[in-house]
Amino acid sequence: MTKTAPKILGILNITSDSFSDGGKFLEPAAALAHAKHLIASGADILDIGAAASSPDSQTVPAEIEIARLASVLPDLKKMGGVALSIDSYCTKTQNWALAQGVDWLNDIHGFADAALYERLADSACRLCVMHAIQSAGAATRVPPPAGDILAHVLRFFDRRLNLLEKAGIARARIVLDPGMGFFLGNQPAPSLHMLAHIDRLKAAFGLPVMVSVSRKSFLQTMSEQPIENNAAMTLAAELWAAEQGVDYIRTHDVAQLRNALNLCLKSAP
Repeated sequence: MTKTAPKILGILNITSDSFSDGGKFLEPAAALAHAKHLIASGADILDIGAAASSPDSQTVPAEIEIARLASVLPDLKKMGGVALSIDSYCTKTQNWALAQGVDWLNDIHGFADAALYERLADSACRLCVMHAIQSAGAATRVPPPAGDILAHVLRFFDRRLNLLEKAGIARARIVLDPGMGFFLGNQPAPSLHMLAHIDRLKAAFGLPVMVSVSRKSFLQTMSEQPIENNAAMTLAAELWAAEQGVDYIRTHDVAQLRNALNLCLKSAP
């Protein structure tokens, strides 16, 4: 790992059915308490999602998604100390978030709706452009695409970056996320392949890369253990990604990752 550790996005799920912690932080008081915990644990960015995107999640109307976010965002802004990211693929929610002046938008479909591009171009927020084999909606349990998954991901980003740049959205604002778990297919192999070649994604476009492997399905499949027993698998994958030079890691357990990264930095030659 380089002398500079990747920035950490702490996951704050204000949802009823997220696959690992759905319902735990749905109430504003619980969400704010968890946000304080993530910040104290070393999060650089809070990634706030109000609608789950796992295969078993339910569709959340934009009005409910926005209401959940509105119940905590003013207080999160008052906390200070971290950047705020809204994790949503709903255009109406994204427009609302832009009006609130959030620091980041994180879209699992990489901003597929061109109707948003003019508004994005007029904003200053960072954009996490994620790849998913699904073209819309939440993740589904479908096989990975035929052929090399890295080549598939590179083609996706080449097309999407061209569209965003033509709309006047500066590349300097963009971070790439290849997607992991069900966003690459219903088997572990595509996610493992992407992890093994994550440096090639970074080199291909010269842009920062984010990885989100925390508690993902492919790790659970490999370990044959329930989600709550996969902390070691998650950390191993995250440290591998850090060693390959990723710039951002999105995780549920900020303290675990922060402590491990600090140890790696202190023990590096």
